[in-house]
Amino acid sequence: MTEAVPGRDLPGHRRVLAIALPIVLSNATVPILGAVDTGVVGQLGEAAPIGAVGIGAIILTAFYWLFGFLRMGTTGLTSQAHGAGDGAEVAALLSRALIVAGVAGLGLILLQGPLFGLGFLVSPASDEVEEMARAYMGIRIWSAPAAIAIYGITGWLIAQERTRAVLVIQVWMNGLNVLLDLWFVLGLGWGVEGVAIATFLAEWSGAALGLWFCRAAFAGPYWRDAARVFDAVRIRRMISVNTDILIRSVLLQAIFVSFLFWGAGIGDVTLAANQVLLQFLHITAYGLDGFAFAAEAIVGQAVGARALAVLRRGAWLASLWAFAICLGLALTFALAGGAIIDLMTTAPEVRLAAKDDLVWMVLAPVVGLAPWMLDGIFIGATRTRDMRNMMALSAAGYFAAAPLLVAWLGNDGLWVALLLSFALRGITLGLRYPSLEREVAAG
Repeated sequence: MTEAVPGRDLPGHRRVLAIALPIVLSNATVPILGAVDTGVVGQLGEAAPIGAVGIGAIILTAFYWLFGFLRMGTTGLTSQAHGAGDGAEVAALLSRALIVAGVAGLGLILLQGPLFGLGFLVSPASDEVEEMARAYMGIRIWSAPAAIAIYGITGWLIAQERTRAVLVIQVWMNGLNVLLDLWFVLGLGWGVEGVAIATFLAEWSGAALGLWFCRAAFAGPYWRDAARVFDAVRIRRMISVNTDILIRSVLLQAIFVSFLFWGAGIGDVTLAANQVLLQFLHITAYGLDGFAFAAEAIVGQAVGARALAVLRRGAWLASLWAFAICLGLALTFALAGGAIIDLMTTAPEVRLAAKDDLVWMVLAPVVGLAPWMLDGIFIGATRTRDMRNMMALSAAGYFAAAPLLVAWLGNDGLWVALLLSFALRGITLGLRYPSLEREVAAG
């Protein structure tokens, strides 16, 4: 039997699905944990604990999200090293990711006081809720190194198409978190602190399990080869890639935050309806992430191996499956979107407002296909400067169009502006794709 060569074997449908499906299943577990956290503290019979866990989790997630570049950057760089057959660099990249996670996590722990203050300045709460939320965050912050390390570990595993391991880590963490939630809060009566301790233990155990899945990297000497791990050229490249991704992600987040603020300015009912409709976008993201990750891994390996045919076929097959998912979601939203809205809210006026704008949710998967998949392709190729610049162009288009469209069409105009930003990103990245192929072909 001929041994598979990373980056040089033409991918088939089975390979794409083997990468993508575990990620789709992993994403499906995420909303369950949030629902259980809310449901468990809801059994305490008071509103304050629910609000405390909610706002505390949002603030911490926002801080951790700043380091989400570690997942994407690690996937791109590691997949290329894997495709090039450079096992030493693959191991060194894991060490660099873990070092970044450790330093970042320690920084968050040391700066927790001012960071929490900033969080409550942006998201004010009552004194009772803030006190409980601070207690919750004061416990959870101690797992910051683990939570950020999981970004790097996940990216490293995805780069080598080991997404089943990613699924196991996610299921383990969320499953343990749910069980500990029930025990600590309902069994032992620890309240909000019990939810925090459950998450703290789940995150550290998830990081430990992830490191076990990475154990092959620690069997050789390269992960601790200081000269390689701290090589200035490689570190500069890692910093450049991750900085570009961070800027791109901040711009994307600015679009969504401003979207919520503009919706709030139209009215409370519009704000609530938009929150409901944004769940349709989350569902779309959960469905497409797996195929975007497949593109990251296959394209990255192809770039490392300088295998243009593999890059083309991997990008095409992953996008073909994503297209099928998008059509399925658009059809589902068109036929069952009203029923989904009714499940999410019982407020008659919110239901009516959300259904009035449901058409944009039918269009969103189709319009979002190109930017989602091209993001995956460009991450794998570490063409992060293009990602940053095209996101800047799409953000500029959004912020220029949104005020005019909102004044003209109200909330419909706001949704048109958001979909316009998707389309601009897809078109501009698409225009940059031929240069990616030329770079790989040139070797």
